[in-house]
Parts: sequence; C-alpha cells; structure tokens
Amino acid sequence: MSLIFEKKDHVAYITLNRPEARNALDAASVVDLIQAWEEYRNDDDLRCAVITGAGDESFCAGADLRRLIPLFTGSRKAQTEAERQVQADPLMVQKAWLRDLDIYKPIVAGVNGHAIAGGLELLYAADIRIAAAGAKFGLQEVKWGLFPMGGSSVKLPRQIPYARAMEMMLTGELIDAEDALALGLINRLVPREKVMEECERMARIIIQNAPLAVSAIKKAVMTNTGLTLEQGLKNEFELAVPVFMSQDAQEGPKAFKEKRKPRFKGK
Repeated sequence: MSLIFEKKDHVAYITLNRPEARNALDAASVVDLIQAWEEYRNDDDLRCAVITGAGDESFCAGADLRRLIPLFTGSRKAQTEAERQVQADPLMVQKAWLRDLDIYKPIVAGVNGHAIAGGLELLYAADIRIAAAGAKFGLQEVKWGLFPMGGSSVKLPRQIPYARAMEMMLTGELIDAEDALALGLINRLVPREKVMEECERMARIIIQNAPLAVSAIKKAVMTNTGLTLEQGLKNEFELAVPVFMSQDAQEGPKAFKEKRKPRFKGK
C-alpha cells in the first residue's frame, strides 16, 4: 500500500507509505494521493488533514526518478493501470501536489524527514508545517535536468525571501531544518519522535474552531494572492459576510457569554 488514508475525530491522516523509496511518489501513490485529497475536500465531517511520511528518514523525495519521471520522458512504457492513467494525463501529478487542486480546508504537514523536490513542493499547500530536527529541504531538479514544476517558481518566492528562493532553485543545494525555520518555511522544529504529537496538537486546536470561519479564512488568503488591495478587501468582505450570517456566528458569542465551549456545526 503506497499510501495510508485514515479518518479519526474530524481529522484526515494521510501517510506516504514508500519508506524504501524515501516516500517518493510513483504512479500508484499519485492516484491514491489525489483520491485522498478529494475525499478530504468533499467530506464535511473532516475539518483538518495531517500529511506525513512513513519511516524516519524522509517525508517525501518527490517524484520517483526511476518509476514516475521515465513515464513522462517516454523512456519507459506504462505497465500498470495507474501508470497508464498518469502517462495519459501527466497533469494528474500536479493535482497530487495540490498545484491544480484547491482545498479550502487546513492542512498540517508532519515533516518527519527530508522534504526534497516534490516533497518540498507538497509543503506549499500545507498551512502549518512541523519538522523534525535533522530534516533537510531542497529543490534538486536542476541537478537532474528537470524543472521544479510543482509550483516552485510561483509559490516559493512568495513564501520565503526572493534571493533565498532563487538560491534554492538555481543551485539545487539543500538547507537544514534550522535554516528552514529561520526563513519561515516551517512553523516548528521538534525532536523527530514529537512530530506527529505536535501535528495532532495543532489539528485538535483547529477542529475546535468554527469550520466555516476556518475555511473562509483559508479561501480568502488563497484567492487574494495577486489581487490589488482594493480587490482583495472586496473579496475578503464577500467571503466574510456568509460566515457572520451563519448559525456558528450566533453560537460563538452565545457560548462566550455563557462561559462554555461553543458547539459549532458548520452551518
């Protein structure tokens, strides 16, 4: 099983499960990951997702250079149904990386090991990133004659300083977890054995909040990118008004007044 998908108490757990290949994505895991993302997006009972990698060496090494990339370059013929699907529609890979699949629900990444190439690009869509001490980050595509087309040229310079983003993309050199933290690429740096514990702690906090408000905030941030200030404020207002008109918006102040925890229903 190249990917493990579990649901528990409003949280979706996605585990890349190819530790023998540093959790690199082959065709099967691309198909499975897309299905997991779509199920998370469409299930109203799920309010947060946690994605991590199996083992303690690698979060994700990106696309499998032996199994997946040759399908695109034409140096290997498809042998399985998943490989035929991916070869027929190379853009499927971009959905797996959430480059071409928008999810307006929170995603927490448990970076249990190295996040390289597409593994780093997976983090662009994660709202909160918890990394293990000793993890390394980088985009090594240029070293193999490839382009980091999981959104790096667009998203990385918007998430960290331009000069450092260019250094990472043009040199292909790795940075360590401390540097990633200083750049704001990750939120927390914890001992490896504490990564999932911290991810679950963050997920528990998030799912206690009003789901309509959480989703609207994420959608506002995602859709405001590239807009003018005037357009962004207009978009924010349009997304905020339905939240204020919801039952949850009535429940929140009522619970505060009654000194109890609110019971949000996402309505």
